[in-house]
Amino acid sequence: MEPHQLELLAPARDADIGIEAINHGADAVYIGGPSFGARAAAANEIADIARLVAHAHRFNARVFATLNTILRDDELEPARQQIWQLYEAGIDALIIQDMGLLELDLPPIQLHASTQTDIRTPEKARFLQDVGLSQIVLARELDLGQIAAIRAATRPGTTLEFFIHGALCVAYSGQCYISHAHTGRSANRGDCSQACRLPYQVTDMEGRVVAHDKHVLSMKDNNQSDNLEALIDAGIRSFKIEGRYKDMGYVKNITAHYRTLLDEIIEHRPEFARASAGRTTFSFTPDPEQNFNREFTDYFVGGRKDDIGAFDTPKNPGLPIGYVSKVGDKWIELHADDYATVLNNGDGLCYYTLQKDLAGLAINRAEKVGEGTWRVFPKDPMSGFKDLRAGTAVSRNRDMNWTRMLDKASSERRIGVWLRLEETADGFALTLIDEDGHAVTATAAHPREAARDASRVDAGLREHLGKLGATPFAAMGIALELTQPWFVPASFINALRREAVAALEAGRKAAYIRPGRALPVEPPATYPEDTLTYLANVYNHKARDFYARHGVQVIAASYESHEETGEVSLMITKHCVRYSLSLCPKQAKGVTGVQGTVRAAPLTLINGSEKLTLRFDCKPCEMHVVGKLKPAVAKNSVTPLTFYRTRPEA
Repeated sequence: MEPHQLELLAPARDADIGIEAINHGADAVYIGGPSFGARAAAANEIADIARLVAHAHRFNARVFATLNTILRDDELEPARQQIWQLYEAGIDALIIQDMGLLELDLPPIQLHASTQTDIRTPEKARFLQDVGLSQIVLARELDLGQIAAIRAATRPGTTLEFFIHGALCVAYSGQCYISHAHTGRSANRGDCSQACRLPYQVTDMEGRVVAHDKHVLSMKDNNQSDNLEALIDAGIRSFKIEGRYKDMGYVKNITAHYRTLLDEIIEHRPEFARASAGRTTFSFTPDPEQNFNREFTDYFVGGRKDDIGAFDTPKNPGLPIGYVSKVGDKWIELHADDYATVLNNGDGLCYYTLQKDLAGLAINRAEKVGEGTWRVFPKDPMSGFKDLRAGTAVSRNRDMNWTRMLDKASSERRIGVWLRLEETADGFALTLIDEDGHAVTATAAHPREAARDASRVDAGLREHLGKLGATPFAAMGIALELTQPWFVPASFINALRREAVAALEAGRKAAYIRPGRALPVEPPATYPEDTLTYLANVYNHKARDFYARHGVQVIAASYESHEETGEVSLMITKHCVRYSLSLCPKQAKGVTGVQGTVRAAPLTLINGSEKLTLRFDCKPCEMHVVGKLKPAVAKNSVTPLTFYRTRPEA
């Protein structure tokens, strides 16, 4: 990708969703292969990926395959074989976490560093660039200054990628082991149990309750809509939407939303360009609020804020629409804040109980009974709705009108093409030139016969030449370079147009060049540290060999190898529970009577029988969630690994 190009990168749970992401303006999509992806339940067959590739390449859009888990020794060869299959299917790049893959016989495919590689520093970014990774996904927790510092430390040919929308992992990516410690399901192997979305009781060192049943590790959803231009100026060139588990409607809507915003930036900043071909038109107005979300935050891009958590619920609280005016035995009456609000059968409503729990209500039937007033009959019995009474505020978190709209065709993507019809010695020639500069000419013999009605020739020819509806092209201009109005049958023009379009499609396909693999620097770059703990996620001997070759002296096995059986950091996060609960010593600075009394002492998280300790590292402003491997998980057999636990002899 060229440094001036801006890439919108969308998720694809499957090939059909990926195709719609392209149709809604994505410059690239990322999709899981048959296995080894960090979303274990979003796997796809090679043939389906090849189908997606064929569609994407029509628009010079790219397809990235995710192979971003850590691998056991016995998985390396199957992974290598899968990579070759993906390459033969036409994918443009591979997103990886496990550095052991760089020690294998891989095809000449471009490699991208997954967010799981935890890139937070210029040194780490520069190292990954120097070992041959062309595009690197920066940690979500970085601010604009940190992003700019990484841009300054890397070559212009290295693309910086950043998550701009979707669910947020509270931990630095690749630095969360709670799921494996408690259940044996490893987040680094695509099978996270999402302990961060659970409710916890938070207690201090004396056992006093600081927060009760709060989802203190659950973040709001990422939304960088207002920061795109600042991210561009900091050096981001690939803008990534999270969501390989998300449905078609989400991908259509969110892709269209960011396509619109990026196009507006490109429009007033002509030094930038789209990373693929064609223009997209939508039959709807994109609105991120309409999809599942936990409310929105721009996280740490503009510095630390105190409103990043979705502590009350990990569910979708929806958009406020009104309040309950009456409650009947089988119905409730709602008064809408906006009289234009329309409720539909199948809509989802929700409200907070007196204990601040989010309760849901699915509409079986909705009837308008007055101006701004609706009688709603729920699918479930009224007796099950706790604390639902007159005056209760109600939100809508599923709008069936919106859902049905996005179930239909909702966009059209077209590549601009200019057409020129001219005479030849024995007939006519039609030349097509597309927006990328590809040109083809189709010719056919036909006797030249003067038209009986010259006034209708021009309009008739333009009408038939412009019939590009079933193709990926749209006519940007039609030139008729004829010495006089000729009689040319519509059947002849249509056949000539179809021949030219087929030639242009074939020419574009032949001209498409997949991005190449970056060469590692020689001599091999030295890794920024000479010691690796379990936090480096080294799970196979090829990864161990990779780091040893790059100067690392001490290499510990990954947490999944069960060598760390005592208490360790099971999660490292920029989010701080003390800060979010206004208990941070830095917040108390300058507050009379409080300064010096608030200390960053540990806190405890309790969920049922599970207990985790929160420890606070105030210098880098980070929180560690500390715990240990459950005995039942520790008993599970794992492949024994012996790495360098001490410095090897010279």
